[in-house]
Amino acid sequence: MTKVDLVRYTSSQAIRSILWKQVVRARDAYASCKTLNTDLKGWSRRRFRVYWTGGLHILGYIESRGFNVWSRPIKPTFVRRTKIYARLKPLIQSTFTPGVVRDVGAFGAFYQLDHARWEQPTLVSSIDGVGTKVKVAMVAGVHDTVGEDLVNHCINDIAVCGAEPLFFLDYFATGKLTFDVVGDIMAGLVRACKNAGIALIGGETAEMPDLYIRGDYDLAGTIIGVVERKGIIDGSSVQKGDILWGIASTGLHTNGYSLARRVLLGSLSGFVPGQKFEQLGGDTIEEALLRIHKCYLPLIRDLKEHVHAFAHVTGGGIEGNTQRVIPEELRMQVNYNQWDRPPIFNLIQQHGVVPEEDMRATFNLGIGLVVIAPPSAEKDILRIAAKHNENPIAIGSVY
Repeated sequence: MTKVDLVRYTSSQAIRSILWKQVVRARDAYASCKTLNTDLKGWSRRRFRVYWTGGLHILGYIESRGFNVWSRPIKPTFVRRTKIYARLKPLIQSTFTPGVVRDVGAFGAFYQLDHARWEQPTLVSSIDGVGTKVKVAMVAGVHDTVGEDLVNHCINDIAVCGAEPLFFLDYFATGKLTFDVVGDIMAGLVRACKNAGIALIGGETAEMPDLYIRGDYDLAGTIIGVVERKGIIDGSSVQKGDILWGIASTGLHTNGYSLARRVLLGSLSGFVPGQKFEQLGGDTIEEALLRIHKCYLPLIRDLKEHVHAFAHVTGGGIEGNTQRVIPEELRMQVNYNQWDRPPIFNLIQQHGVVPEEDMRATFNLGIGLVVIAPPSAEKDILRIAAKHNENPIAIGSVY
């Protein structure tokens, strides 16, 4: 691009965008380092002077077109974030429960625990993300489901401990903030929070263009809940002879996406984005991979008086997660032939030639929650699960 192109404004938008970013960097660096050239020697000094003088020369031309580049604020992130927050505030406030003490926007979030309800309230916390499922969301252009995934995942993690979730905080980081993406993600977060009856009490939104390329983002969240100390479920009640009941998942939930993406969406997969598969019931790969992580909170609430432990099946598979609540002196066995796996897992295994051992260690394979209970609780478990439209399957036992 020549000086004439710049002055006449005939250069492409892409070139102007690149140039603008470079000259702003030049301005900032020069403003903070303009005495640096006196400390340099030889060719370094000459290169410094040519580079920054050139940058200033370009800045002069841009300023001559009416842009006051020297007073342009270097905080577009704050401005955009403030505008986005103003539009999302009513949505966030719609999740507030009676325990919320202050509105969002303070340096900290405040929540008043209802002490009349608890004798020995014990706080339970968990933090997690949705992994590279966000990359599938980016490919599909569907962003609200990962917000719901995040909340449900965290809720399940503390619900299996016997806890009642109280409030949630999110963290969103991206290369450049856009309302469409942030708004969709927030809609998913809010939907999940309202479904569970918890407050989205605070969060953090970060724009880091040097860390994320434009369009990329990451998502994480923290949940706080409470459990009566004597009601903590930690697996200490599990006994020899207990039955492992499997509760169905909706798909991958939020684990195993690095492998799944490499097999199904990688450049060598042979599949085209948006391609429908009869094997997946007419769904596309993206639709199958973006199925929302199921929230088991209502079911767990009704079952916990009849069981010895729960296991939320996340990274590490069925055995890896269930073993976390099995006493050291006991063992468990899982019969993987007891249920039909959702088609997406078969597609991953067949197309990627993934060994069975790796499938079991990576994916939930269609079982998102394991309920560990004595044989005498079978009727209660089946009865209660039926009320929640669930069909528990006896998948193993403790020995």
